[in-house]
Amino acid sequence: MFNCFRLSCISILITALLLSCSEAPIKRNSSGVPESEQQGRVFAGHVKKKIALLPLFNEAPVGGEDLALIATEELRMELSRTGGFVLDNVGNQIFGSSKEVYSGGGVKLAQLSRKAKIVGLNFVVFGRVLDARVREKSDEIGLIRKTTSACEAKIELRIFDVNASKEIYTEVLDGYADDNTYRFFNAEKEEYLSYRQELLRYAARVAVRKTVPEIIAISKKMEWTGRVARIVGNKIYLNAGRDSGLNVGDILRVITEGVEVFDPETGALIGVSKGDVKGTIEVIDYLGTDGSIAILHSGGSVVEGDFVQLY
Repeated sequence: MFNCFRLSCISILITALLLSCSEAPIKRNSSGVPESEQQGRVFAGHVKKKIALLPLFNEAPVGGEDLALIATEELRMELSRTGGFVLDNVGNQIFGSSKEVYSGGGVKLAQLSRKAKIVGLNFVVFGRVLDARVREKSDEIGLIRKTTSACEAKIELRIFDVNASKEIYTEVLDGYADDNTYRFFNAEKEEYLSYRQELLRYAARVAVRKTVPEIIAISKKMEWTGRVARIVGNKIYLNAGRDSGLNVGDILRVITEGVEVFDPETGALIGVSKGDVKGTIEVIDYLGTDGSIAILHSGGSVVEGDFVQLY
């Protein structure tokens, strides 16, 4: 009898948790179009930026690496939904994880920016879980006690501009979740820890979602850059194509690699100058899932390794 009663109460707890942690209703504009679709349409007709999302890590005393994994995958999913980015795993192979970048003081990003530019990356997103905590208040008496839980997660996200070879964005984002539930006074420890972890996960998801509009705004201000991968006869093969949003008939300008400019006093990298324009090329066909073929449109002396931008 008691076991049946206990199972019934646990079912109520799980249902309440799922309802309290469900996603907010889809926001729509006056025409009824969901915001996620609006974000995708914002990028319609524009070449997508190729980005690397490095795995986040957790510095908080609770949540473990699971919390960092949840935050990373949530951000990956939200960025994919916008339709404005190509998320490239090659960047992870070049830079490693966010933890490796932080441990090196960010120097690794500048050192490897040229290699990242060659493979076509436009910017790198990395970060960490700075803090996570759950505060609870329960009734003092009773076998089944009402418990109010408030959860907070602080996540720091940064953006490194590969073309400019410098960090251009850093922000600490807060995510909150709260829940009222009923729990047995002598509830199993595993059930209790699982409940807390779900609250932390939800708060982490809320935090990373806040940065998506910022990333979109920053992306729009940045120039897209691709590269000449190979030249065979009069055909110029590019490392961007259909998946990146290039269209047959697009005209691209061909530019040389910019020069790194250093501060003569400190030796610190100030930035990268713009390269010289060598001519223009026209996209005539696609190659594979994200490659294209172009021909010379004006100018000349195009060589493998040259960079291309929208004209």
